[in-house]
Amino acid sequence: MTNGGVISEFFETYERMKEVGMKIPVEREIIQISGAKTILENCFKYFLSFKNVDFFWQPEYDEIVNWLENNNGLGLFLYGSCGRGKSMLARYVIPAIILKYCKKIIYCYDSQEMNAKLDFVLEKRMISIDEIGVEGISVDYGNKRDAFFEVMDAVEKYGKLIIVSTNLSGDEIIKKYGERVFERIIATTKQVEFKGKSLRK
Repeated sequence: MTNGGVISEFFETYERMKEVGMKIPVEREIIQISGAKTILENCFKYFLSFKNVDFFWQPEYDEIVNWLENNNGLGLFLYGSCGRGKSMLARYVIPAIILKYCKKIIYCYDSQEMNAKLDFVLEKRMISIDEIGVEGISVDYGNKRDAFFEVMDAVEKYGKLIIVSTNLSGDEIIKKYGERVFERIIATTKQVEFKGKSLRK
């Protein structure tokens, strides 16, 4: 029997598992947008126009284009230098593109909102969190909660799509959140490092 035959042999069993409420592997969100480079550039220009700021293509944006063309079920983790467009991408550009071309909603929060509305955030299927690393510990009725740990745990367990931006380096992420969170980031996202001088004037 071929591998395809082996796989198809369990299709009915898989469907039956769903029917009776058994645990099954979760399907991840797929993003596939053709012509993503032009779309990304035009969307970036549109949102920068609110600030009367010119758009200049940066090398990191090529990685974002690759992700938009086929994310392979992974989220995005944008990290590194300040002022390179990470927040603009995470808050506005990527959510707008996915809404327009995939008809899917990405719910956007900064890290402080994640702390304050953690249970609400955890209900969402597609999440964007900006400026990870500056938040404190979430306190819920006197109980301390590690909000980002809980979010990344849910992303891995339930196949959620997450977009994260941070100015922290890889080592700083490990120091703040620990190896387990870092491993979840590696397993569930495409990591894009932003390097170079700030574009802010």
